[in-house]
Amino acid sequence: QVQLVESGGGLVQAGGSLRLSCAASGSIFRVAVMGWYRQAPGKQRESVAHVASGGTTNYADSVKGRFTISRDNAKNMVYLQMNSLKPEDTAVYYCKAVLPGGNYWGQGTQVTVSS
Repeated sequence: QVQLVESGGGLVQAGGSLRLSCAASGSIFRVAVMGWYRQAPGKQRESVAHVASGGTTNYADSVKGRFTISRDNAKNMVYLQMNSLKPEDTAVYYCKAVLPGGNYWGQGTQVTVSS
């Protein structure tokens, strides 16, 4: 069982920055592929970024060059540094852990970018 708790969301002006954090419980965190997803009102949840256990990352085209995902296996933490934020980045952001036994989601944190 893995529990995920996101934090760091908030209201920011366009062009600003936020850093989201995801705290994970469970000793198997080290083998998990960790990801950030987002869901805007009226839209489907979409992938934002992923980081594999070894550190390999990938990003949605819409956030490449602006967002950076990272992980600290010693602290069971995953981060999403978001720079040059745009109003279209407004969404609830979710942390996800992908494990052989299943997928786990956090409760989400709201990010609102004002124009």
